[in-house]
Amino acid sequence: MSKPESQGRLTQMQIELIAAGTREPTWVTEGYKEYQKRLPKEWQLVLSEIPVAHRGKSQSVEKLKEEEGKKMLERIKSGGIVIAMDSRGSDWTTEKLAVRFTDWLQNANQVQLMVGGPDGLSKGCLQRADLTWSLSRLTFPHFMVRLLLAEQIYRAWSVINHHPYHK
Repeated sequence: MSKPESQGRLTQMQIELIAAGTREPTWVTEGYKEYQKRLPKEWQLVLSEIPVAHRGKSQSVEKLKEEEGKKMLERIKSGGIVIAMDSRGSDWTTEKLAVRFTDWLQNANQVQLMVGGPDGLSKGCLQRADLTWSLSRLTFPHFMVRLLLAEQIYRAWSVINHHPYHK
């Protein structure tokens, strides 16, 4: 696969992580912020946190995911690309992600990634998504996915811009 080129294309983009959970470990916050600040101002990485539904003994997992999913779907904006993060989604190489970002830069100015809580995303979120992406077939703590996404977004930017970080 050839490397994407960014010449002559729209270079402004907001990338929003809509993520369940509000009390991530400090090391996740610090790592996320590190990659967030490395990105140029044209690639604005924003975190929108959704409170995780209270887990009680009597509530079903599906009901909890629906509650979280409803709040996530309320944050979806029209005209952008919506991606659900799910272990059953497509796996992309970093180079393929860079190609996708290059395409998105041409066609949209907003990419929103939905990251579920401990039990994943609701059916509604999965159905609403334009794409479903898997970082791995492994299961990761939902807070760690934020950090991994921030790093991969920065890495995709570095591929597009021929920055040495990707080597």
